[in-house]
Amino acid sequence: MLYIIWALFVASVIWAFIRALRKTRRQERLIASWPKVRATVTGSRQGWTSGGGNATRSVRFWPAYQFLDPRGILYVGESEVSYANRPVPGSSLEVAYNPADPNQSFQVDAPSKMVIGCLIPTFAFFALASFWFIGIFPLG
Repeated sequence: MLYIIWALFVASVIWAFIRALRKTRRQERLIASWPKVRATVTGSRQGWTSGGGNATRSVRFWPAYQFLDPRGILYVGESEVSYANRPVPGSSLEVAYNPADPNQSFQVDAPSKMVIGCLIPTFAFFALASFWFIGIFPLG
């Protein structure tokens, strides 16, 4: 029974990794094909990390920004990239926007791909260690 639970857990984490990687690749393709502009940070939204594992929860900030399209129309957005320090209002960041709908924009930065790349070996180690632990776990 423990092996079935382990297999379901591993399968669900692999599914989550694949889904996150597909989303990241889709965003990267969009960012590569969309025009880029310098946006101005107008503020930020504060939140917390999950504090998973042995990590302590920490405060994160997601910058809110505004930019002008080539016609001079002002658009606003919020970055999906979080920062440990509060972004300074008035600072700039690079944004790619959808020319068909400038309300859709992304910050030009891909740290999520790096995070996924670091999480995969960590999860692989955890999966192997838990499989080994299940093998030596006394069942009765």
